[in-house]
Amino acid sequence: MDKTIFMELLHAREFKAVRSILNVMNAVDIAALMTELEDKELAQAFRLIPKSKAADVFAEMNSSMQSYLVKIFTEDELKDLLNELFLDDTVDLLEDLPANLVTRILENVDSEKRNRINQLLNYPEDSAGSVMTTEYVDLRKHTTVREALAHIKQTGIHKETIYTCYILENRRLLGIVTAKDLMTMDDDLTMEELMETEIISVSTHTDQEEVGRLFSKYGLLALPVLDLDGLMVGIVTFDDAMDVIEEETTEDMALMGAVTPSEKPYFETSTLEHAKNRIVWLLVLMISSTFTGMVITRYEDAFAVVPLLVSFIPMLMDTGGNCGSQSSTLIIRGLALDEIKLSDVFRVLFKEFRISLIVGAALSLANGLRIWIMYKSVTLAVVVSLSLMATIIISKLIGGLLPLFAKKLHCDPAIMAAPLITTIVDACSIIIYFRIATLIFHL
Repeated sequence: MDKTIFMELLHAREFKAVRSILNVMNAVDIAALMTELEDKELAQAFRLIPKSKAADVFAEMNSSMQSYLVKIFTEDELKDLLNELFLDDTVDLLEDLPANLVTRILENVDSEKRNRINQLLNYPEDSAGSVMTTEYVDLRKHTTVREALAHIKQTGIHKETIYTCYILENRRLLGIVTAKDLMTMDDDLTMEELMETEIISVSTHTDQEEVGRLFSKYGLLALPVLDLDGLMVGIVTFDDAMDVIEEETTEDMALMGAVTPSEKPYFETSTLEHAKNRIVWLLVLMISSTFTGMVITRYEDAFAVVPLLVSFIPMLMDTGGNCGSQSSTLIIRGLALDEIKLSDVFRVLFKEFRISLIVGAALSLANGLRIWIMYKSVTLAVVVSLSLMATIIISKLIGGLLPLFAKKLHCDPAIMAAPLITTIVDACSIIIYFRIATLIFHL
C-alpha cells in the first residue's frame, strides 16, 4: 500500500476509502503503516480498522503506540479490544505499560481473565510460563472425532490455535491430536485411538531460549507447558516462539557488540539510555586495555635497541583479535544451536588448535616473506613470524574456550565475544611478541 495515498485519503476524511483499504491489508502491514502517523491520526485510523482485525493489529504495534491508544480509548472501546486480544498478547501489553494504564486494563477484564493474567505475570521473566497462553483446545480420551469437531466449532474462535488439540485427564496431558487427524479420520474413532503419546513438552520455568530451540529443532506449531506438578497449564505457539528467537538473537547481538541489551527499538530508546547501555562496557574494556599499555611500557628498552619492532604491534594485535573473534563467534553460535555442549570442551580446543596451525602457518609464511623483502632481515622476519604463529594459536584457543567457560558459569556466552576477546588477546600477543624478540635479539 502506498503510504502517500493512504495519508491523503485520511487527511481528506475519505473514511470509506480508508476503511476499504484497511479491510484488505494484513494486520502486520497495517501496524507498520500506523507507525508513520501522528497520535491524532493514529487514533482516527485505528477506529477505522474492521473489528475482526483490530486486536491483531494492536498486538503488532510497538509499546508507545499501544500506550497512547489505551490512554485515549473509551471504556467500551477498551473492553471490546481486550475481549478480542489473546491472553498472552494482553500480558505482553501489561508488561510494557505504565502502572496507571495497567490498572485501567485490569479494571476492564472479568475476574476470571484477571486471575489468569496475574498467574502469567507471576512466572519468572524469560520463562516458558511468561510467554505461554492458556487458550488451547482440550479434549477427553473418550471423545469421538465427531464430538471433537463439534467442540472445536463451538469454542475454537476463542482459542489461539486449533491445529493441535490436547487430550487431558484431570489436567494431565495424555496425548495430542492434530486438526488434520480429526478432518481425515472416521467420525466414530475416539481420541484415545488417534492420539500421539510421544509428546515434547516444557515446564513453566524452562528458559524461553530453550523453548525457541525446541521449535527450531522439531518444527513444532505449538508446545505444551506443564507446571511443576506435571499438570498442563498452557501452550507456547509458533508466533510467540518466533518472537522469543528474535528477542534472544537481538540480545546476543547486543552483547557481542559490547552493548547492554535493550527491549526498546533503536529510535524509541533515548540518547541517554543508549549511552548508559554502552558506556559500562566501554569503561570495562578501556580499563582492561591499560594492561596492554603496561606490558608495552615494560619493554621500552627493546624499542630503543630495535625501533622497528614497534611498527609490527598493530598487525599482531589486530590479527590475534580477529582470529579470537572468529573462533568465539562460531562457538557462541554452536552453543546457541545446541551443536556444541560443555562436554565438548576438549574436542573444541583440539579442533581450534589444528585450525590455528593451518591458519598460522599460512599467515606467518606470507608475513615473513613480506618482511624479508621489505627489510632484508631474516632475524626480524623470524621474530615476527614466530610471534604471529604463537599469537594465532593462543587467540583461537582463548576464543574457543571463553564462551564455554561463560556457559559453565551460567552466563550468556555472547558476553565472551569480539570486544572482550580482543582485549585479552591484545595483552597476550604483546607478551608473546616481546618475549620472542628479547630471546632472539638478546635484548
